[in-house]
Amino acid sequence: MTAADAAAAAVLADLRARFWRVAAAESCTGGLVMAALTEVPGASDVVDRGFVTYSNAAKIALLGVRETTLAAHGAVSEAVAAEMAEGALHRSDADVAVSVTGVAGPGGGSVEKPEGMVCIGLACRGRPTATATHQFGAKGRSRVRALSVATALGLIAAAARPAD
Repeated sequence: MTAADAAAAAVLADLRARFWRVAAAESCTGGLVMAALTEVPGASDVVDRGFVTYSNAAKIALLGVRETTLAAHGAVSEAVAAEMAEGALHRSDADVAVSVTGVAGPGGGSVEKPEGMVCIGLACRGRPTATATHQFGAKGRSRVRALSVATALGLIAAAARPAD
């Protein structure tokens, strides 16, 4: 079992312990968060659905991201990450939803939004939505995407872990 498989298995165990289901809204990761979770046998009792919304049109149509939010902040922003996570939560039977939007590279970045910048959102039923921006740097597309998946899984696990 790889480290990624172990992390996904731990996330599923934490979700299972709370009787929670999970959804994901992914842009730059293209479904890799859901792929990591569904790589683990038995994930079907916890995984509800995933949305791959690479284009702005898909973000709007499938998740309800507002055109005004995209125009004001751009697709790679905490505002869009929040609306993506909330949209996935509201359009699923999940208790927790994660979103990922960013610039995986190579190229496509700018001074304001450089290669390796990724915004992740987390929405849980009955809790405020949380967002964070991560600067993974120009480490190559595969590495930025892998770091994004690991970070997203960590956020889901932290949200699902029972309070001590």
